[in-house]
Amino acid sequence: MAGRYFDEWQVGDRIEHDLRRTVTETDNLMMTTLTHNPQPLHLDKEYAEATEFGQIVVNGLFTFSLMVGISVGETTLGTLVANLGYDKVNMPSPVFIGDTLQASTEIVEKRESKSRPNAGIVTFKHEMYNQRDQLVCHCLRSALMQKKPV
Repeated sequence: MAGRYFDEWQVGDRIEHDLRRTVTETDNLMMTTLTHNPQPLHLDKEYAEATEFGQIVVNGLFTFSLMVGISVGETTLGTLVANLGYDKVNMPSPVFIGDTLQASTEIVEKRESKSRPNAGIVTFKHEMYNQRDQLVCHCLRSALMQKKPV
């Protein structure tokens, strides 16, 4: 099991996730159409070229989901009880088709669960960068994590 238990995390722990991903046109098209998002900035090349970006901008929900997904293998895989919420989601720079993205995670808070003696809450700060080292997405994720079995 790759994920860590609640007891194995310390505030300040940091992971630079090795998994990287180059965003494809298919990634953007599928995410946008699966979620019924008609935004022409994500779907219409002619429209997007006439904007300040000069090209299609990748759907931000894809970027956000990819960032969290990349983190799972080294954070919560097999040790998660439930994600409790996402907070302060920001996308300070656009992502374009062909960008290669890499994520990092830092533990910013940890506390015992008040209702579950076999679990605790860990707050992860996830960040996603493109190949130019520009921050393209970040958020806080609160997760109810299993404690290590006795």
